[in-house]
Parts: sequence; structure tokens; C-alpha cells
Amino acid sequence: MDKEHNRVELNPPASTQPLSESVIPAEDATVRRADDGEVQDRLIELLEMVAGEAESYNAKLVRDLMTAALKLIPDGRDTGELKLMTAAMKELRYAYRVFGEYSEPHKVTIFGSARTPEDHPDYLEAVVFSRLMAEAGWMSITGAGDGIMKAGHEGPGRASSFGVAIQLPFETSANTFIKGDEKLINFRYFFTRKLMFLSQAEAVVCFPGGFGTLDETFEALTLVQTGKASMVPIVFVEGQASEEGQTYWQGLDSFVRDQLEARGWISPEDFSLYYMAKNAQDAADYVANFYRVYHSSRYVREKLVIRIKNKITDEQVQILNDEFGVLVKTGEIIQCGALEQERDHLDLPRIVFHHTKYKFGLIRSLIDRINSFGAE
Repeated sequence: MDKEHNRVELNPPASTQPLSESVIPAEDATVRRADDGEVQDRLIELLEMVAGEAESYNAKLVRDLMTAALKLIPDGRDTGELKLMTAAMKELRYAYRVFGEYSEPHKVTIFGSARTPEDHPDYLEAVVFSRLMAEAGWMSITGAGDGIMKAGHEGPGRASSFGVAIQLPFETSANTFIKGDEKLINFRYFFTRKLMFLSQAEAVVCFPGGFGTLDETFEALTLVQTGKASMVPIVFVEGQASEEGQTYWQGLDSFVRDQLEARGWISPEDFSLYYMAKNAQDAADYVANFYRVYHSSRYVREKLVIRIKNKITDEQVQILNDEFGVLVKTGEIIQCGALEQERDHLDLPRIVFHHTKYKFGLIRSLIDRINSFGAE
């Protein structure tokens, strides 16, 4: 029986097939095609031999994966390209297997500098934050290095920590809290590592850092802004610095407002995608409040399905229609049970509407509004 994960992919592809292969060179006619009937029969036999099934939807997805792999050599892919794809698939398979053993607990990804000293206010605040999350039953995911990453493991301790490490010439070992643990996963590629950071977490909390931290922070913002990742709270936190002037995140917020929003490169609603916390306790409270009523989101065809923990009133549904009607392409926002196509969390009520597929910052505000009904 499949485990019910807290996270679901917000916008999965309708099909695993490419949109069109008309722009790429035709396959070599002298080579047996991987989608040939006899080849597919052999793949079905292999699936039945190894997995004990070949006709389920999941088995068909694996057959698509095997078919794509068989096409690589006839396509003329060189050794370097094959090495990259093979290593990436192995990394992802192993990482998903490790995380799959801990599917139930909520998880928070913590970003921040590896260079932050252990007596720095940011480090101390990260220890407090990660400890607060562990006390609430959450597990922490960090990059497994020193600095903020180490602080993110010190707070919850080894048992409630995941390490998602990257192999770098100048960072070769994990911090003392996660080193040697079965939940330490080593990655060769940044893109596979970042996928796990975001696909496995129900919250992203960012402390000050350098290029890597900003890369991770803006990738999280971009994926949520474009609907390519599930909606999660993204929180900026730092320690109480003694120097005057703007703090680290105040400086970044000013840049975003003065250079991005003022030039029209982001929309006003995009500021709803992140929250600048006053301190660790404020950050922990903000994450908890995000899941006060809201549970998770997914698409069923063109309908956005928002799972909630308890029903809201008809009057509150009407408030959502009045305040967020711009998000509805056709029809209106309704409350209902699980849709026919859904297979998990069937007991939870839903908020459902035909989404325009834009203004995801307003989706974030919609979730805040739903959670406000819980406070009432």
C-alpha cells in the first residue's frame, strides 16, 4: 500500500512523453526501435520478473523510463552525457529511498552560509529555530556542512536531521552532527541536490549566506512563483546583529522592491511568497500557522485542489470568491470532497476551482485567508 506523503507535486506533467519529437533528427532506421512491440514485451517481462507487476500506472512510468534509456546509445549520446544521466538517476533513486523511510514527519529545509561562526548571532538563532521545529515534531534538512547547516542539525539533534551534501573540492566532509548517519546523502550534482531540498520539505527557512544561499533562496521563490513547486512558507530569519543600518534580509528586500518590483519584473503579489521573521520563534510560529487549516495542493487537470484539515462555512467560501475571483478561469470556488481522480488523503475536504495558472502570489494569500478562518 502506498504511503500518504504530506507533500504532493503541485503541477505534475499530464504525460511523461515529450510534447513533440518533430524538431529532433529521426531515429536510425537500421537500429531496432526501443518502442518496438517485441522490445516492449521484453520490458514487460522484466518488470514482472523484478517488480511483480507490469500493468499498473507506476509500472508503465518505469517502462517509459527504460524505453528512454534504451534510446540513448542509438541517439549517439557520448560517454560524458551518459555518465551524467546515469549518476543523476542513481542519486535521485537513492535519495527518494532514504526520505521514503521518513514520509510521515513534516520537514523544513534550512539554507544558510557554511562560513557562519558558531558564536555568530545567525548560528545561535538557527540552533533555536531548528530546536523549536523539532519540538513541534518536524525534521530538519540542511546541506550537511558547517555554519548554518551545522546549526540546523544541532538544534534538533542527529535523529531529527537529514544531510543533503554536495561533493566540492573545498567542502569534503559533513558536520559532526550528521556525519556517518544513514540520513546523510551525498550528491555529485547541484540540480539533483536542490530537487531534494525542495521536493521533500513543507517549509523553507533561509538564513544569511553567500552565492549558494541566494541561489537556493531564489530558486525556491521562482519555483513557487511559477507553480512548479508546491506552495510552502518561505521564511527569512537572522540573528539580532548589533550594528546599525539594514539587516541582511532588509537589504535584500529593499533590492527586490527597488530594482525588481519598481521595474515591473515581479508583481506586487509576489511579496506574499516570502516572510521576514522577527526571530526564530516568529519563524516557527509562521510555519505552524501555514498549516493551521491548509494541508496540501495539487492539480487535477485544470482544477486546483486545495486540501484543508476541516470544513469551512458557506459564508467563508463566498468570501474566497469575493476576494480571489481573479484566480478563477471559469465557474467559482467551491468546497467539496475528494475528486474521482485522487488517490490520497481522501478523508480531507477540498477547496476546488478552475485556476487561471497565474498570480501564484495570490494563491499564497488565498491560503493565508483560509488559515484565518481557523483562527476565527
